Amino acid sequence: MQDAVKTMLARYDCQTTVEYTHALQEILQEIVLLGLWRSKFFEHGAFYGGTALRILYGLDRFSEDLDFSLLHPNKNFQLDKYLAALEKEVSAFGFKAIVEIKNKSFQSAFLKTETSGALLTITSDEAVSSGVPAGKLLRIKLEVDTEPPPGFNTETRYLLQPISFGVRTYTMPDLFAGKMHALLCRQWENRVKGRDWYDLVWYVANFPQLHLSHLEERMRQSGHWQEKGKIGQGELGDLLTRAIETLDVEQAKRDVIPFVQDTDRLDVWSRDFFQDICLRIRAV
Repeated sequence: MQDAVKTMLARYDCQTTVEYTHALQEILQEIVLLGLWRSKFFEHGAFYGGTALRILYGLDRFSEDLDFSLLHPNKNFQLDKYLAALEKEVSAFGFKAIVEIKNKSFQSAFLKTETSGALLTITSDEAVSSGVPAGKLLRIKLEVDTEPPPGFNTETRYLLQPISFGVRTYTMPDLFAGKMHALLCRQWENRVKGRDWYDLVWYVANFPQLHLSHLEERMRQSGHWQEKGKIGQGELGDLLTRAIETLDVEQAKRDVIPFVQDTDRLDVWSRDFFQDICLRIRAV
């Protein structure tokens, strides 16, 4: 195992194969971010979503995919030109990577087609398998929103491993707006994404400021807000109340359990609980 990977793995208290696999996948996510930084992707795009919260802000749940947004709309953007750099970066740390280009017409949970994506399939060999089976395939999906809604701000956060480098990301109120859009507007047929509700609790506890105008821009773009008037604090409260009234709390718990270690914190979940904490969101 490479010394850099050993050092990064030492941050985790892994006891099971699942925990080792999650840790290794997260390390690989950071290596991919390093490759994007080296190839100057962050001059054009920003990191956001659940994995950004996990890696940059310490969200205490595992997150699978890497989601990015261009800083400005560009329908002609292609992720392809960065993929060779990602393969090279991953290989430098002793892994084998196969990149599969995702079709640009990929349908997201918001039925949004303006995306460019790729899937990295990475093989862990025996030298890396202290707790991870040899030959284990680890998949990391990258997706870039090429037609982002306007009105967001970005900042640079710094990672120190495997080397020191910077990652451009949405500011926290805009990250919260993106998460709120996901919570209110995802279309998963009858499935509840409990991870959105878990992240809501984390935001309210740690960064309760939400950029309301950016949420409105996102909802207008996805067709979930078509009123002439703006979304104010009252309108946000009404939207959340309706979402909570139809929430299947037990299904939400089942969705998030594989991604968290301390499942006891889900015991308090109820519709009343979510109604109460939503009163603590502060629109900015």
